[in-house]
This record gives sequence, C-alpha cells and structure tokens, in this order.
Amino acid sequence: MTPRCKIWVFFSPSQFRRCSMRRYLAFCELLLIGASAAQAQVTPLTIRRAEPPAANATAEELERAGDQYQSEESHLDALDYYQAALTKKPGSARLCNKLGIVELQTQRYKEARKHFKQAIKIERMFASAYNNLGSVYYGQRQYGAAIKQYRKAIQLEPEIASFHANMGAAYFAKKDFEAAGMSYARALQLDPDVLERHARSGIAAQLSQSVDVARYAFVMAKLYARSGAMDRALLYLQRAIAEGYKGMEEVFKDADFAGLRKDPRFAELMASQSLAFSEPEH
Repeated sequence: MTPRCKIWVFFSPSQFRRCSMRRYLAFCELLLIGASAAQAQVTPLTIRRAEPPAANATAEELERAGDQYQSEESHLDALDYYQAALTKKPGSARLCNKLGIVELQTQRYKEARKHFKQAIKIERMFASAYNNLGSVYYGQRQYGAAIKQYRKAIQLEPEIASFHANMGAAYFAKKDFEAAGMSYARALQLDPDVLERHARSGIAAQLSQSVDVARYAFVMAKLYARSGAMDRALLYLQRAIAEGYKGMEEVFKDADFAGLRKDPRFAELMASQSLAFSEPEH
C-alpha cells in the first residue's frame, strides 16, 4: 500500500490576497504531481512567491523577470510573468518556447505541447522548439513522435549535441539500440560531456526494466571507451555489472573496448566482481 501523508500549506493574509485563483489551483496541481512522483521519498517543499506582474511593465521587463524566477526554479512565478509578457507580445516565438519549457518542467504536457507548436507556427525554423516538443512526447513515452521532432531539430541545427543525445534516449527507450548508439556517438563527437549531463538528468529513469538500465550503462561504457574517456568508461562498465548486464563477455571481443582492456583498472574491475569472465584465447 502506498504511504499516505498530509501536506499543510500556510499562507499569510497578504499572500492569500495576492494569490490569484489560477495560481492557487496551479500550485495545488503541482503539489499533487509532486506527491505522486515522490511516493517513497519526502522532499522539502520551498515556495517562492512574487508580486503579480505589473500592468505597466513592458514585455521585455516581464520576460527578464520570468527568466530570473525560472533560474531560481520558482516555476509558477515564471509562468505568470512569461504569460503576461506573451499577452503584450503575442507574436513572440521565444516567449511561447519559454512558457512551454516551464510547463514541461512541471509536467503540464498538454499546455507545453500547445506552446511549442505555437512557437513553431510563428517561426518554422525554430530548432529548439522542435527539440522541446520532442521532449514533451518523450515525457509521455510516445517515443516515435519524439524521434520525429528531434529529427526535425537536427535537420535545422545538426551541430547541437543535446539534440542527438535526446534522439538517442528515445531510440534507446524504443529498444532500437543500434540507432541509439549512433545518435549517442554523434552527440559525443560534438560535446564530450553531453552524455554525462544526460545521465545526471535522469534519462535512464525512463527505461522500464532493470535489463534496459544495464544495457544503457553498457552502451555508455562502450561509447566512452571508443572516445578514450577511460574513467567514465570504467564507471559505466561498473554500473552495467551492478545492474546485471548479461553480455559482459563482449568487453573482451569488441574493438571499441581495446584501449580499455589495456588499462590495469579494467583487470581489477573484472577480478573484483568475481565474475566468470575470461578473455578469449587466440
């Protein structure tokens, strides 16, 4: 049975008077999202409240304020300020994209999808909006639709490493491991650190089974070994072992691991796991 808990939220009289019904309901929605996602983990909830957007502020002033609140992870306030800015500048693809990003971060997928599509309608060559729309579909586990949007983003701006990494994650979730590896390899060529950032951002959390997580770690180890990043290759190889990857004998055969096999730490890792692996005889 899922543990239940009560959440008490206190507003001062002045805060309550400043709080519009829309913001209050949105806040309640975020509480429900957070409670559903956390389940077994309790995370301290920090609320940053701001004054409502000033009626006489310019669109640029409102956007800058929204950027500041977004950088502070005060998403509801950022949402209010970006929306107010968009009201004054309705033809701004950039503002639509920023609104969509906040909504994506707060799992308001329907609203995010609407704003990213609006940004694309205004500016057909807006590569980031296509990429972000792909991330909406990825978040909803619609991986084929996500890949379609990532591909459009890459066609417009082929040198953005994160676009390739995102497409690799979607291919991996579809269990198209060959295509995933190709996308990840291209991302790594463009930015040697992009895959590490992706791993920290929770890409592996989308994978449904531990066997997928194990294979993900192994693929990452292979990519890093191929690029010469032996520290990271060893780290992901250790993760693959810990997750129970079944094809570990590949490390002794695959040419991409040739450099890693010469590293003394590789032999130590294999020996420390007490695994029945042995390098093939020639």
